[in-house]
Amino acid sequence: MSDPTTTPQPPVPPVDPAAQAAAPDAAPASAASAAPATPAVPPELQEALADDRPIDTSNAKGDGLTKCPRCGSAEIGPVPGSDNLRCAFCRFEWVAANFMQSVGFDSPIEHLEGIVVTTGVSDIDRDASNIITLKCQGCGAEVVINTESQLQSRCHWCRQVLSQQTQIPNGAVPDAVLPFRLTHEQAVEQVRKFANKRRLFAHKRFKAEFTPENVVGVYMPYLLVDGNAHADVAGFGEIKTRQYQRGSDNNKTTYYDADVYRVARSFDFTVDDLTIESSSSRADHDTKRNTNNVINTILPFDTKNAVKYDANYMGSYTSEKRDLNVDAVMPVAQHQMLSIARQKATDATTYDRGVRWESEALELKGTRWVSVLLPVWLYSYYEKKPNGNEFLHYIAVNGRTGETMGSIPVSVPKLLLASFTVGTVLEAFAVWVLWNF
Repeated sequence: MSDPTTTPQPPVPPVDPAAQAAAPDAAPASAASAAPATPAVPPELQEALADDRPIDTSNAKGDGLTKCPRCGSAEIGPVPGSDNLRCAFCRFEWVAANFMQSVGFDSPIEHLEGIVVTTGVSDIDRDASNIITLKCQGCGAEVVINTESQLQSRCHWCRQVLSQQTQIPNGAVPDAVLPFRLTHEQAVEQVRKFANKRRLFAHKRFKAEFTPENVVGVYMPYLLVDGNAHADVAGFGEIKTRQYQRGSDNNKTTYYDADVYRVARSFDFTVDDLTIESSSSRADHDTKRNTNNVINTILPFDTKNAVKYDANYMGSYTSEKRDLNVDAVMPVAQHQMLSIARQKATDATTYDRGVRWESEALELKGTRWVSVLLPVWLYSYYEKKPNGNEFLHYIAVNGRTGETMGSIPVSVPKLLLASFTVGTVLEAFAVWVLWNF
């Protein structure tokens, strides 16, 4: 094959010259599906951007009792299998306003300039307490809530539900929430199916202790980012001209000849609702200690359906709080956007042996950030290995789509036996073939 380092000035690639010079389509690129045509930036958002201040997404409901708009009851909770809230007394149902539409974040991404943040994405005060005290408007009692894991609590005197609705500087209260769609029963079935497919090599202790009913619903903290970006990539593309073999019998080697071309692309593109973990404990992907990485395998979520934060969506679910600021996750966002740009540039070429990109550059013209809680059904299993090491296995289920991925402890002797058995069978088959042919 031709060596690009010694190849003389390459010939013109046999592709449309116009296509070579043109940048890839400027359609939004995203981990999620592209959004439909969007309206212009609303006046209130333009005013906030002009003043270079965070977009105010604070909740005006106030902390404490959140009452049903029809009967005034505080017994409100999510409706399983839907995005609705329901009053437990009058059975009235409603849904919170769509977040992106309510703050004008459905406006065109290609107009973004600078870094746009919301009040829910403001930098975290590391000294802020996670423990808050709410005064019950029903009986006057004081109720303590640990916002690290919950945003609602029931008054121990009058039994009314109190909610933390306003944003606090510890990062516990987001801008938006995406409600659970999968019920507990559906999640249990997904976890059971996942584990049953892997029972053959599962550790016997896991099989004895496996209890899929223990799956719990957790709202995980994420940051959503839209990006208006420009990318420059350069490298070499190859087009095969000949394929042939040399050698004889079982000692044949396949060779390829190819023309090598210099390739460069410079283009604008947009990224819509890139989803990035904002909890440092979940961003820890040390596979020697845990399987946190499985959480990312159940993406994407339909984040366009996220609603304005309302603590009543918490119900019986627990939650984790954000503890990473935009500055901390910006390198992750840039890395993922560059990957999107690289793929977008590759899709705009027609080299049958592919393209090897050797230089890349990304310029972010503008970004906007949103803090959101996303629904995950989670099953965990703690394994203590014979050597004393500890390992935490997770099986995660997307609370919207049912996508499932995870890890289970395996029996090493079973794996060794299986590999030995397969190896023996293959070896015996090879001997039989040689003997008979």
